[in-house]
Amino acid sequence: MPPADAHAHVTDLAAFVAASPSSFHAAHEVSRRAVAAGFSDLSESDAWPAGPGRHVVVRDGAAIAWVVPVGAGPTTPVTVLGTHTDSPGFTLKPTPDASRAGWRQASVEVYGGPLLNSWLDRELALAGRVATRDGEHLVRTGPLLRIPQLAIHLDRQANDGLALDKQRHTQPVWGIGDAPGLLAAVVDGVCDPADVLGWDLSVVDTQEARVFGADDELFASPRLDNLLSTHAALTALLATEPDVITVLAAFDHEEVGSATRSGAAGPFLQDVLSRIRSGLGADGEQAHRALASSLCVSSDVGHSVHPNYAERHDPGTVPVAGGGPILKINANQRYATDAAGAALWQAACERAGVPSQAFVSNNAVPCGSTIGPITATRLGLRTVDVGVPILSMHSARELCAVVDPWYLTRAMAAVLSPAP
Repeated sequence: MPPADAHAHVTDLAAFVAASPSSFHAAHEVSRRAVAAGFSDLSESDAWPAGPGRHVVVRDGAAIAWVVPVGAGPTTPVTVLGTHTDSPGFTLKPTPDASRAGWRQASVEVYGGPLLNSWLDRELALAGRVATRDGEHLVRTGPLLRIPQLAIHLDRQANDGLALDKQRHTQPVWGIGDAPGLLAAVVDGVCDPADVLGWDLSVVDTQEARVFGADDELFASPRLDNLLSTHAALTALLATEPDVITVLAAFDHEEVGSATRSGAAGPFLQDVLSRIRSGLGADGEQAHRALASSLCVSSDVGHSVHPNYAERHDPGTVPVAGGGPILKINANQRYATDAAGAALWQAACERAGVPSQAFVSNNAVPCGSTIGPITATRLGLRTVDVGVPILSMHSARELCAVVDPWYLTRAMAAVLSPAP
């Protein structure tokens, strides 16, 4: 049976996921929780306070929260916890209404690399933001859409190898007939659909996260990639009193390459760090000296060994659910971990009393990447890539052990806390 603290942690994680159906909602929830903990909510277009303080700023679907401790100066190092707020799935196209064969359908575009079959036969919602003549609004519907699978009677080979065409086979139904009106259903009670001039809307699963399995050891949820890490980093930031500048950088658009104004390849983090340094009176040389002593912990979920496909994993490095956070290593620098960063992370896990394990890919199965190499390249920060091992990554519903998000949070808190 997992400890009570681990269960309390995933209960709060489930609430965070429920409040974050889109990256825009996730950024808002990060800000809301930070403000509730005493942070001030800043606007990028305003002057920022100088010196010590606790602040948060939102840019589209990304949020950065930071703490400048009393006594911080021009060369005080910074520790960054880097995560992302977006998840793979579908987004609504500019012409949202479609109809075929007597069904109302939504026109959607694939976002990132979802496991398409996992989205079939689920009650789905739309969530995100709409831009109107007088500003922006966060919106979310109840269950509204469904991507229906073809019956086995009409595809006798479906169980021998299901192949979904990304255009023809992924368009959801949401009603009967051919009358338009999807956008009106999305903004009902929020604004007049005639005032909507643009939107960023994602398709999201409506099934709630839950604990299950033997001794309640397992946790299933949508969007664990990567709200799990965002929640862990925020929880750690709010729970520590650091002696260096500490930052949560929750970026958008990691699933599609990060090359946006709110992604890790964009200027958001650099902009915030520059303004913090300016408020501390740092000149260019002092800012560089501070970065040379700084650290970024890039956290994203990783792969637990799959019991039904064990041959897809490295035979000598076998991360398992419940075994603690993973340290991600890749010789081709798809992850940014090096020996020095690995030592810092392992020491933090030891201080936190948290087990840790390594992850490396099977040589015949290329791995993905994270914000880690991007942040290291942009800022020159020493960076270590870590995460939690999960099953069903990029599914509409992913799976981890109950204890691992709690372990990750404790290890992050140890990174942020002064070493004894």
